[in-house]
Amino acid sequence: MAEAEQVTFYEAVGGEETFRRLVRRFYQGVADDPLLRPLYPEEDLGPAEDRLRLFLIQYWGGPNTYSRERGHPRLRMRHVPFVIGEAERDAWLRHMRDAVDELGLPDQLSGMLWDYFTMAARSMVNAPSE
Repeated sequence: MAEAEQVTFYEAVGGEETFRRLVRRFYQGVADDPLLRPLYPEEDLGPAEDRLRLFLIQYWGGPNTYSRERGHPRLRMRHVPFVIGEAERDAWLRHMRDAVDELGLPDQLSGMLWDYFTMAARSMVNAPSE
């Protein structure tokens, strides 16, 4: 009997195109957010969009282009220069929630993605509550 073929989360959600849609929608929200937009120093959000998309693709089992181009993710270290409090976390999650919902994924896959984003957003907070 042949072993069942393992499918990565990346493949299960539709691969690169799904992550393109997710990240594009997320940054559409960030572009007009007065709290988050100042955290992105580049005039064009395109490079940030590319980095997040490549990171998520790699994290969820797709090609490791992110690490080949940028090295280890070191997420907390890369975010230390920015003041991230609860308000920033909540704004980030609000835009990501919209992006995840727009994908229309099955509940189990959407839930896995959302659980990761809530954990990641909480871990980026580096400023005390006011």
